Amino acid sequence: MNYQLELDKIINEIEARKAGWTPKLLIHSCCAPCSSYVLEYLSNYFAITIYYYNPNIYPEEEYNRRVKEQDHLIQSMSLKHPVLFVEGEYEPKKYYEMIKGHEDDVEGGDRCSICYKLRLEEAARLAREGDYDFFTTTLTISPHKKAIKLNEIGEEMGAIYGVSFLPSDFKKRNGYKRSIELSREFDLYRQDYCGCVFSKKEKVKRENKDDV
Repeated sequence: MNYQLELDKIINEIEARKAGWTPKLLIHSCCAPCSSYVLEYLSNYFAITIYYYNPNIYPEEEYNRRVKEQDHLIQSMSLKHPVLFVEGEYEPKKYYEMIKGHEDDVEGGDRCSICYKLRLEEAARLAREGDYDFFTTTLTISPHKKAIKLNEIGEEMGAIYGVSFLPSDFKKRNGYKRSIELSREFDLYRQDYCGCVFSKKEKVKRENKDDV
């Protein structure tokens, strides 16, 4: 499925409404750089709340830095509709309980899928509580993450919680490239590992290998 085309269809339906409907969208954000293009793009059509829920981030200092950067970006961007910011709970213990037994999985494997589900389920729950029309995630902008898996999980959580998941593959149409440009424009901190302790270890391992 071409998720970008599916998103186009929904946006076209929104624009076709004569009443000037601005649907409410809850966006789970993994970080400020990834959310930059998504905000620039979707704020033209939706009233957005950015939901920062990432209990996988390690260490806590890194988590706090990313939260501040997310808030800084929202305050700095000039967008068509105001963007609200909600910080979820930092629950690393919950994350480690969820991925128990998958500590040695390869990057992009089952451990990552469990992590996606944890975060998207929390976003779906909050979207239902807040009576949002849609929810989605910025994670599909990453060239290292599979849009098909993220959309499958999002649709599953949407069905469980009764909220429409907004399909996406934000890396399409140079979305990832644009996020890099916006990161430079707003002087954003671009982290050099995904976020969890396992991705941090992989980064260190690669650096040590390069030094040999």
